[in-house]
Amino acid sequence: MKKHAIIPIFIPHKGCPNDCVFCNQKKITARNGKVTMEDVINTIETYLSTLEESSVETIEVAFFGGSFTGIPMEEQSAFLSVAKEYKDRGRIDKIHMSTRPDYINEEILDNLKKYDADTIELGVQSFDDEVLKKAGRGHDSSIVYKSSQLIKDYGFELGIQLMIGLPGDTMETAIYSAQETVKINPSIARLYPTIVINDTELYNMNMRGEYKPLSQEEAIKRTKEMYKIIDGAGINIIRVGLKSSDIINENGEISGNTYHPAFRQLVEGEIAKERVEDQLLAAGLAGEADLNSAKADQRDKGRDCRIKVDVFSSPNSFSNMVGHKACNKTYFAHKYPHLSLAFRTDEELGVNRYRIKVKE
Repeated sequence: MKKHAIIPIFIPHKGCPNDCVFCNQKKITARNGKVTMEDVINTIETYLSTLEESSVETIEVAFFGGSFTGIPMEEQSAFLSVAKEYKDRGRIDKIHMSTRPDYINEEILDNLKKYDADTIELGVQSFDDEVLKKAGRGHDSSIVYKSSQLIKDYGFELGIQLMIGLPGDTMETAIYSAQETVKINPSIARLYPTIVINDTELYNMNMRGEYKPLSQEEAIKRTKEMYKIIDGAGINIIRVGLKSSDIINENGEISGNTYHPAFRQLVEGEIAKERVEDQLLAAGLAGEADLNSAKADQRDKGRDCRIKVDVFSSPNSFSNMVGHKACNKTYFAHKYPHLSLAFRTDEELGVNRYRIKVKE
């Protein structure tokens, strides 16, 4: 049974007069024009027609696509009143929105409390002030700490969204952003590699040679290190990478190689490979001496002398352990031909946790 479902309400380019270099809201949200109350009701009803039959534990209405708390207060209230009515009737469980860190204050939070909102995600993108400046965010990192604390003081669930590979971003600034996220300790986090969308300043910068998108390999590498820091602190990472539905007509409207429909699995698969390999090395099974000895034994005895090892994951992490398109299986088979790995599940293991066992 699916535990959590989000009903997304996209409000394109609403409430945000700032044009960040990476942003073209019309393409990100695949929406144009004004969103009406009828649109909101129709969207909720369409999703509920399926969700209410599927026994989902938690259903959220989430306002995405712009800076929700930056739109006029009466419009916020109108949208929120619709969501609250569904919550009061027990048809949804939570109300959720995303916004900018500089669009949070006590008046805004008082109004969100009035309409029984639950979760506020901040589009932080980076904690490095130079990266924020180059991205055209219009604020520095100090407002993030202030807004985050205010949100938590009001009792809302806090989310932090980070981007990887913005202009000026490095592995060091990416890790710093992950570490600062841990200090703030939000309930949830999202990690997005930067996508170059056409008709944005970032696209123009790329065309002028002033910006180079990360390679997919580097995007995975940086995201992996951030993921380990944030996940290791017990923060729930609810998304890694954009969904295909977040981008309209991705063929021809995005540039670079950082978009991948299975980006999360690529990242989590790399983490799985790293954790399994660390255990093989710690057990003395993956050293050069072992490899040379095994090759010699096979030549001398003319038979399979490989060491048999079971590798375990939780059922939910099995695909990560094996890797996208079985890339981890291929990696271990090529790098450690003296080992025969069998991939299995263990219900007692947590998500993204792995263990090995040498077979007698």
